[in-house]
Amino acid sequence: MKLREIYAQKDLRHNGIYEWVKPKISFEIFPPQKDFDKLLNEINILKSYNPEFISITCSSKNTNNTSIETLKNIKKELDINLMPHFTCIGSKKEDIKSNLNYLENIGVENILALRGDEPENQENIYKDFRYANDLVKFIKQETNLSIGVAGYPEGHIEAPDIYTDIENLKKKVDAGAEAIFTQLFFNNDKFFSYIQLVRDAGIEIPIIAGIMPIVNYHQITKMLSLAKISVPKVLQEKIEKYKDDEKSMTEFGIDFASYQSQQLIDAEVKGIHFYTLNRSYSTAQILENIL
Repeated sequence: MKLREIYAQKDLRHNGIYEWVKPKISFEIFPPQKDFDKLLNEINILKSYNPEFISITCSSKNTNNTSIETLKNIKKELDINLMPHFTCIGSKKEDIKSNLNYLENIGVENILALRGDEPENQENIYKDFRYANDLVKFIKQETNLSIGVAGYPEGHIEAPDIYTDIENLKKKVDAGAEAIFTQLFFNNDKFFSYIQLVRDAGIEIPIIAGIMPIVNYHQITKMLSLAKISVPKVLQEKIEKYKDDEKSMTEFGIDFASYQSQQLIDAEVKGIHFYTLNRSYSTAQILENIL
């Protein structure tokens, strides 16, 4: 099922009236460096919660090819809707077109279109694509894939301000994007404010909330160093309290993400996209708490 169909769905209630009931759930995984069977076991656990799809990130070193290889292997083993991430930086149109054709031929219906990270110390990295909106436009012209794009509740780390970032988001939407998947956030007020700013900019496509349960101190400090993500005081205090106690950190991460997710459900968000880090435990516990 395509993104445009997934997020247009409404749940049937009484007397044939369709109303919003609950958000659509999806998960994100990344290509494992080893132990693919372990990943399959984790996906099987997550699959029991009936996700609309599972997205597969690109490898930072081998971008699209690694993502496609992981997707192909999962499709061999599991019957599940998969959405690969797809980057364009440093790529030529003919290579992108070849990979897109392959994805469509094996039954992929959705794709998350991204610029990708700029490699360090490499000249002439821009070939046929410079920005994500260039990739979105190309995918829209060349395929029948449904296209998702990234959104940043507090602005992209390279953007001078949130308004400039939303202008860039609108370019991706105008090029053909059909859903926005946000970077993880820990402050729901920032997310709600972002939704209002996006709507004020004339963007009407679904905005899907990105939630990542905290697992350990290294994980959270790394994420905070790579992106614009504010941390509420209560969360910062707990991070410091449990930084040497991974078990307690994980359990607190479940509680905090459950609280976040319930607030989002109460606000009738279209969907929640869980960044699982290839682990099912925390995400499964959150879903047990909220569904």
